Amino acid sequence: MTYLGIHHLDRFHGLPVHTPEPSSGSLPAADSVAWRLECAYDEDTDFPALWGQFLETVDTTRVRALLIGPWWRQDYTPFAPVMELIVTHADRFPALRGLFLADVVGEECEVSWLRMCDVTPVLEALPLLEEFAVRGCGQEGLGLRPLRHASLKSLRFESGGLPGRLVRAVAASELPALERLDLWFGSSWYGGDATIDDIRPVLSGGVFPRLRHLGLQNSEIQDEIAVAVGSAPVVAQLETLALSMGTLSDAGGEALLNGQPLSHLSTLDLRHHYLTEPVLDRVRTACAPAVVEAGEAEDDYADPDDEDDEPERYVAVSE
Repeated sequence: MTYLGIHHLDRFHGLPVHTPEPSSGSLPAADSVAWRLECAYDEDTDFPALWGQFLETVDTTRVRALLIGPWWRQDYTPFAPVMELIVTHADRFPALRGLFLADVVGEECEVSWLRMCDVTPVLEALPLLEEFAVRGCGQEGLGLRPLRHASLKSLRFESGGLPGRLVRAVAASELPALERLDLWFGSSWYGGDATIDDIRPVLSGGVFPRLRHLGLQNSEIQDEIAVAVGSAPVVAQLETLALSMGTLSDAGGEALLNGQPLSHLSTLDLRHHYLTEPVLDRVRTACAPAVVEAGEAEDDYADPDDEDDEPERYVAVSE
């Protein structure tokens, strides 16, 4: 599934998301929902206490999916202590297969303000995890070390500014079961300094042999990505490709037209783009029978009160 923009998930890892209420007396079966834990702004319970209540009231040995919502009560706090709790109690979650860190929307905290950390210890502590998603920017320490994880099938980093070091760590990791990879590159204003060279090992097709979906999204270099995709060996093994949410223009569209065929795909996601209609129509025709999801083009922005202001293009998610 491709997510366009930031919003709360109503389903995760194939399960409906459930946020337990402090006053609720009844709870669903532990394995029937994806549990979302959050600190309510108007409640006195901090996250360590909330975590403790969860461990006491829910049979965590049957929990299949977990989402972490806002973990602070008033002032934003670093994520590292929350991660330490998950790692410390990893043995309490033998059935856990899906984990989403920071299911947080803009009304709760802007993505660039989420104070994330190196998330490698979570993957190391949960060797049977199959789906892992992280939301947050890179300016406050979001990181990953290259690792081997034999079970991971889906990996997604939703960011308004993804660090190049993290992209390189993903590309250098051994993930033999990986089928889905989504990377939101974001804006350079918020720490997004990843380059084409950082992702080139993935594009080579030799890194993740079971990869069937690739999302290289939300990027200020979306045209460069389109050029690279045009000759990338990995494309032949894909079923779906997402180049959405970024600054894709006619230059990127022409690169797709001049590159390798994409008609074997079931879906090509180009939503939030800056393509003109004639070029988009040509892309649709060239990719048939693949479905090209595009919607309407975004408008270049220029200050109407400044005649010298150059039009600018923006990614879908940055701040």
